[in-house]
Amino acid sequence: MPVFTFSGKDASGQKVSGERVAPNKQSLAQALRRDRITPGAIREKGKEFSMPTFGTTKVKTKDIAIFFRQFSVMIDAGLPLVQCLEILAANQENQTFQKTLTGVRTTVEGGATLANAMRQYPIIFDDLTTNMIEAGETGGILDIILQRLATYVEKAVRLRSAVKSALIYPVAVVSMAVLIVGALLKWVVPIFANLFAGLGVDLPLPTRITMGLSQFVQTFWWIIMVGVIGLWFGVKQIRKNPRGRYYFDKMLLNLPVVGGLLRKIAVGRFTRTLGTLITSGVPILEGLSITAKTSGNAVLEEALMRVRKAIEEGRTIVDPLRECGVFPNMVTQMIGVGEATGAMDSMLQKIADFYEEEVDAATKDMLAMLEPVIIGILGISVGGIVISLYMPLFAMIAKLAG
Repeated sequence: MPVFTFSGKDASGQKVSGERVAPNKQSLAQALRRDRITPGAIREKGKEFSMPTFGTTKVKTKDIAIFFRQFSVMIDAGLPLVQCLEILAANQENQTFQKTLTGVRTTVEGGATLANAMRQYPIIFDDLTTNMIEAGETGGILDIILQRLATYVEKAVRLRSAVKSALIYPVAVVSMAVLIVGALLKWVVPIFANLFAGLGVDLPLPTRITMGLSQFVQTFWWIIMVGVIGLWFGVKQIRKNPRGRYYFDKMLLNLPVVGGLLRKIAVGRFTRTLGTLITSGVPILEGLSITAKTSGNAVLEEALMRVRKAIEEGRTIVDPLRECGVFPNMVTQMIGVGEATGAMDSMLQKIADFYEEEVDAATKDMLAMLEPVIIGILGISVGGIVISLYMPLFAMIAKLAG
């Protein structure tokens, strides 16, 4: 008989794993349940399902949202879980996602729960997803949980798209300005430099500065490239270190204009995530841990872990939220009202709706404010170079006319 590797949890909730001989996966799952072990992943030794190579083909968040929506409709229609996964995998155009769903189906066929099967692919199905799925399976409301997951992911995608759309214009204009100025200094200014050298005219200070910049760009262009690449790698290394990431995120939150927008995004994401988890039946301590990990901001993550510890010690959620100094006073007061009335999940969702609208308005205001500033910088940079190049010519024309 074949040998199977398995993992699961015993009656006390401790994780167990090992190897057993069995005719098939279903027989092994039944044997494990008789031994009071809840089976997780079961695979035949030597035929383990290989995880897809992530990074080569990225799974889009939009695809995951559509998957949850379709999955919920199928479950609500009464289709068996394995059949749903088989149909959804067959209809996926993304090869990585298709392989992932096939792996989930194979593990579920072996007797594992859907949540445990999804936990094998943490890059695609994060803690928030698997814990909500587990709560849905336990409560018999998997279709409702999948609908909530789809709504949550769709709103997260919408928020991210709004921020990206607002940043496209300024980034494009600044990039164009850098390219134009670089091209002028690299190719246009040297032509005028040779002309002025042949004429032997005295150059005014702005023209000499422009010539110096052009000479620097032509001679030390590689230093500029190394500096840009080094800065990119430096930021990346800083963010890999926990303390470095904390101070970097703290610096971003304290930036003028941009910091306020990032704070609103963080608060909106926190309230939406925690509200969705609590609504789905996930305990608040577990919800705070998941929310901290998925917050995307080290300052917020540390604050939420301190809040979690305070709640473990018997305190209410409001005081530690207020003490951490990250959340606006309005947010802590509304959460306090929700906790007192037993409607914290709906209160968190209302706060999230409000802050998502605030983010949308803030991005538009920031764009309206940055647009004239960026255009002004572009005009001064390009116009300054052009005027400095023509100043000696104007001086020569005036001398000839006199």
